[in-house]
Order: sequence, then C-alpha cells, then structure tokens
Amino acid sequence: MNRTLAVSLASALVGALAASVWHHTSEFGQAHAQQPLAREPVFEPRLPPAATSGQLEAGRRVPRPPATEGLRNIPTVGVEYDASPAGLDEFTPEERTNILVYERANRSVVHITTKAAQRELLFMEVPAEGTGSGSVLDLSGHILTNYHVVEGAAQILVTLHNGESYTASIVGFDPPNDMAVLKIDAPREMLVPIALGDSSRLRVGQIVYAIGNPFGLERTMTTGIISSLNRSLPSKAGRTMKSIIQIDAALNRGNSGGPLIDSRGRLIGMNTAIASSTGENTGVGFAIPVDTIKRVAAQLVTSGKVIRPEAGISRVLVTEQGLVVATVVPDGPADRAGIRGFKIIREQKRRGPFVYEERRIDRSEADTIVAVDGQRVTTADSFLTLVEQHRPGDQAILTVFREGNLVEVPLTLGSAE
Repeated sequence: MNRTLAVSLASALVGALAASVWHHTSEFGQAHAQQPLAREPVFEPRLPPAATSGQLEAGRRVPRPPATEGLRNIPTVGVEYDASPAGLDEFTPEERTNILVYERANRSVVHITTKAAQRELLFMEVPAEGTGSGSVLDLSGHILTNYHVVEGAAQILVTLHNGESYTASIVGFDPPNDMAVLKIDAPREMLVPIALGDSSRLRVGQIVYAIGNPFGLERTMTTGIISSLNRSLPSKAGRTMKSIIQIDAALNRGNSGGPLIDSRGRLIGMNTAIASSTGENTGVGFAIPVDTIKRVAAQLVTSGKVIRPEAGISRVLVTEQGLVVATVVPDGPADRAGIRGFKIIREQKRRGPFVYEERRIDRSEADTIVAVDGQRVTTADSFLTLVEQHRPGDQAILTVFREGNLVEVPLTLGSAE
C-alpha cells in the first residue's frame, strides 16, 4: 500500500515539473518572438565582433545572455543592459517590443547642433544656433540627416550616444529630397550603424517608432502608427517629394533628421516635417521613405552629389493641354531628339534712313508634352518626377502634341548634377 502511494506521488511530482517547464518555455518563446531579427548590412556590412558574456569593456563585464540573439551583432560600448526574458518578465509583450526596439536602435541616433552667422545689423553678426537629429550609416562615420538641419551652417557638431562630440563636415546634400550626409572622424568601436528596412512593404496602421532629440532632449523615443502612405510634401528647393510617410508619432523641433523605425528596429524613414500652425506636434508628421534614402544617400556617400537624368528642356509653360516647350538646351537631349520649342523670328525693318532688327517669338510650332512613358503630365514637377525614374543614358518616350497630332518621341536622357 505504501509502495503504491509512493509511486503515485512520484508520478504526480513528475507531471507537475513537466507542466512547470512547459509554462516557462512558453513565456521564453513569447518574449523571444518580440526580439528584432539579426541586423542587416548597411553600407559597410562587416561589423566589429559583438561583446560576449564575460568580455571586459571599460573595466566591467557586459552581460550578453543567449536570449539576446537578435541583438548580438550590435557592438556594446560603455553601455550595460539586460534584455533577457528574465529581465523583461514583468512587462507586457508590447512593452517588451518597445524596450527591445529602443535598446537596438537608440545608439545609432546622434544629436546634431549647428552654428551659423546671422546678420542682424550693418556691422554686427550674431551667431544663430540650430539643433536636429541624425542616424549613423556606417563605420566610416557617415551620418544621415535632413538638409534643412545643416543648411547654411558654419559649424556642425555631432554628439554620439556616449556623449562624445565630433566636428562634422558635409559630404553631400540633395535639397530636392531634403537630405544630407555628414562625416565625422570617430573611432569605429563607438559607431553603431542603423539597420535599413524596406519602405515598399509598409502598411497603414503599422506601429512605428521615432527617436530623436526634441528640444535638445537626447534620444527620446515616441511611438504611433503609420497614418497614411504616398503623401506629397513640398521641399525648400521648389520640388515635391513623393511617397512620403505620414505618422501620428509625436515629432517636435529637434526631431528633424531622426530615424523612423519599425518593430524590428530597422530604419524605414527619416522624420522631416510636421503639419502644425504653431510649430509644435499636432499628431501629423511626415517622414522620407528609406527606399528614397538608399538611392540618394548611396550617391552622396560615393560621389558627394546626386546625378540625375536630364531631358534638356530648360523652360515650359503650363497649360490645360499640357506643358508647352518654351526653350530647349542647345545640342541637349531634347534638341537632339527633335523636340521643338519657341522660335525667335528676326526681321529687318527700315525706318527712314535707318535699318533695325525686330525680334518676335513664334509659338505656333512648339511641342506640347502631354505624357512621359505613357503617364500623363500636368506640371513641371510631375514631368521631372517621371524623368527621374530613369537613369542617365536611358530612353524615355515623350508623347507630344505637334501640328494637331499626337507624336511619340524617343529621347535619350543625359546627366545633370
């Protein structure tokens, strides 16, 4: 009887232990599922080896438990944290995601301060200061930010996550896309490049995170959702930026140039503007998509400028029928393709004993552009947008209204800085 009772008790104990192990394994799986994936290569895919448990940094050990698999490729420099499930047990799944996103991305965010000489009186200049945010692109010290953050700056200072500040130089900028790339000479082990995502897969309602320096409060994170996609936003260069992301995460002065991040800690946009009558957050913010950043920033890093395709049309008149070509660049792509602009008619006239030349403009034979590659154009900006979907040397098909007929004109694009 006692033996039977002992066997029963042993079986019950084993069952209880098994149930307990399943419970903890399930919690671990839930927490682990919230962790971001391993970082993807940025401009320089080779990163320094990650700190491991037991490695000494700055005279102390940096804990790196096996549960931080998604963070292992990010070098830890002077930062100590515990992202293990045991350390996050008390938080909800949503809170764990927020914490892990911040721990992955915040060290890639920099604080940018600028100084410029602002002339106020005839003989006196008063320095003006500005502030903004940016993201580390690679281990060479390239920093991504908005062009309007550094425009006209006489001095640019970049402060990293560890508080160290470095003087920055401008590698290149692109006003039509409000984008600039800076360069600092910082030790590679202090730089944490941000992982790049894919903005073509974004969805309205998706949770996003903004990290920046609003009002100088460094590496502040706010969260929200994508409110809309494919917005248009005017730039200071007079062009319209396309495919802009609209978000409701709080953005304020100082957030410009900072990263917009997805739940895996990847850069999906660069925060650039807010819709507000007061200059403060109203819940309507805008970010440049990362696919545009990849295309533009890569050119700025390699050559310091953006090479755009050039049609060789220097002036158009906007009409209800389309874009009337006023002038073309002599021997440019449009001129070589036979695109017709206004003609200047010179006539000699005599008045008494004097002979003089009279000029008049003949618009009757000018082409009217109605489409590029089969897509209708109604403004100069829409024309340039369609042209810039090509590369220099590509062929674009212009549909023009000429002498009462629609004519398709193949045009081999040139290049313009």
